[in-house]
Amino acid sequence: MADTVREERDRPAFVADERTQLVGWLDLQREIVRWKCEGVSDADAHRVVIPSSPLMTVAGVVSHLRWTEHTWFEVSFLGGPIEGPQFEQGPGGEELDQDWRVDGVPLSALVEDYRRQCERSNEIIAAHALEQTGLGQGWPSAGATLRWMLHHMLEETARHLGHLDIVRELLDGQKGYY
Repeated sequence: MADTVREERDRPAFVADERTQLVGWLDLQREIVRWKCEGVSDADAHRVVIPSSPLMTVAGVVSHLRWTEHTWFEVSFLGGPIEGPQFEQGPGGEELDQDWRVDGVPLSALVEDYRRQCERSNEIIAAHALEQTGLGQGWPSAGATLRWMLHHMLEETARHLGHLDIVRELLDGQKGYY
């Protein structure tokens, strides 16, 4: 993996306000997600390397993280419409994991969609107090504070970044923290 934008992957300052540190850590994880995608071909991005988890591909992880950002900040926090592939259900109400199913979608498009969604999330975060609660309807966690949602997104992104570390290493041996 080329290390062309190392300066963008710095940790937040040791001494800073809470918002700066939370967004700084989240942005670091987001940038590492994008870095882990550098140099991955479209074929490899969609290649299954963990047979017991066939949706856990580079492309699937990036798509899922994009839609998770959308769900937490635009739907749960702002109360926007419940729309997107992550909400599609089967006839019995079961989740279909459609946000992971991106066969044929170029990795570059998925990474760009993720980058734009992260920018949108940061706009929302910057415009609201950490104590403000979400306006979303339909599930209890939508009423959490923005602070709680930021902590959750940091956990969600870092957890799936760990999956992406493993998938990338299985694909081509590339590894590295940041």
